[in-house]
Amino acid sequence: MRYDITDLRLLLDIAETGSITSGAERSNLSLPAASARVRNLESEVGAPLFLRNSRGVLPTRAGEVLLHHARIVTLQLEQLDGEMAEVRGGMKGRVRLLCNTSALSEFLPDILGAFLARHGDVDVDVEERMSYDIVKSVRDGAADIGIAADSVDMGGLQTRPFRRDRLVVIGDEARLRTQAGTAGSIRFQNLLDADFVGLTADSALQRYLSQHARTGGRTIRLRARVRSFDAVCRLVHAGVGIAVIPETAAVRGANAYRLGVRPLSDAWASRLLQICARDFSALPRHAQALVERMADAAAAGIEHG
Repeated sequence: MRYDITDLRLLLDIAETGSITSGAERSNLSLPAASARVRNLESEVGAPLFLRNSRGVLPTRAGEVLLHHARIVTLQLEQLDGEMAEVRGGMKGRVRLLCNTSALSEFLPDILGAFLARHGDVDVDVEERMSYDIVKSVRDGAADIGIAADSVDMGGLQTRPFRRDRLVVIGDEARLRTQAGTAGSIRFQNLLDADFVGLTADSALQRYLSQHARTGGRTIRLRARVRSFDAVCRLVHAGVGIAVIPETAAVRGANAYRLGVRPLSDAWASRLLQICARDFSALPRHAQALVERMADAAAAGIEHG
């Protein structure tokens, strides 16, 4: 059977939005036209592609298979567009980059700023995800490049080291000194009787911390959720609670607001962030250029200890 690229992109838009109506809008199609395209595809495939319910749609097994290949095909077409733009004279293209909270907030802004200033015809779509989501999306071809923690299995992907990401606790100095004792570090589970300041529920870091709390049968008692590490530090300084944030952000907060900082003793609190892709050499040249820029920054600033 023959597949139409408009149909494949429509399927991806429907799957990502969870709705035929929203998928049609994103694809710039009317709802009747989009519905007809889906029905025709289902007729050609011989199986339903989506399960419909009151909340929207979910892909069936047949839909998952078709979506997997649709991602690969659309990525290859975007790579082709990028390569042809270079041939026409000039680096043009778009890079889809997924990363975790620490990479997005602490390490990438300066790198992306320098890269985009140098490559005016390249756009970068950056999205924050949890590391296992990042790795899956890169494997599936839904993203060009990922930056994920080495705690996730990256089998089947090529990787390059990026930065060491350490999580620490910030709070009142006297209280943290009492909890840390002579060891100087604090176990995460020992903090969970306290009130916390955290990031919003869609933050990859906040979901990561919640997972580790649940591992010990506990939950994090969040008194406030905010969208930036600076806001977290301000609320901790105001006495709302303690917080767990990347060490780089904690050092800034400690200097600005006179906060206490203590390392977490948990092994999962120190992670090596890695750049990952299915094949670095197969990326469009503009994406390869971004990888090289990130790798150069990593070589200058990474800590392996």
